[in-house]
Amino acid sequence: MSPAAYKILTRGEWESLNAEGTFAGAPIDLADGYIHLSAPDQVAETAAKHFAGRDDLVLVEVDLAKLQGVKWEPSRGGQLFPHVYGPLPLSAVLRTEALQVGADGNMLTAPPSPVAAEPPRK
Repeated sequence: MSPAAYKILTRGEWESLNAEGTFAGAPIDLADGYIHLSAPDQVAETAAKHFAGRDDLVLVEVDLAKLQGVKWEPSRGGQLFPHVYGPLPLSAVLRTEALQVGADGNMLTAPPSPVAAEPPRK
């Protein structure tokens, strides 16, 4: 299993995580009871399936060792995906990239951010 995974957030969700210092999940995460992450070899398929045509996204690389409640569980096509049963803390973010997903599902990213995140603002 990979030591890092990815979460695709809207810019608003990223701004909330950055401001609050923690993220409880997107609407689908809250409905399912865990935060959906993707392994490095799964993120392109996740982007194509769930985010095609979006240009307001942030690709967040997450250090799984800094999370509580990570379980690798079968999902799409029987693949094991990392699911987080708890919040995603800003301290687990390794880096971010602005992300666009074309209408065809192809990922278009900006260069990686030199700093993973700003300190939480209170």
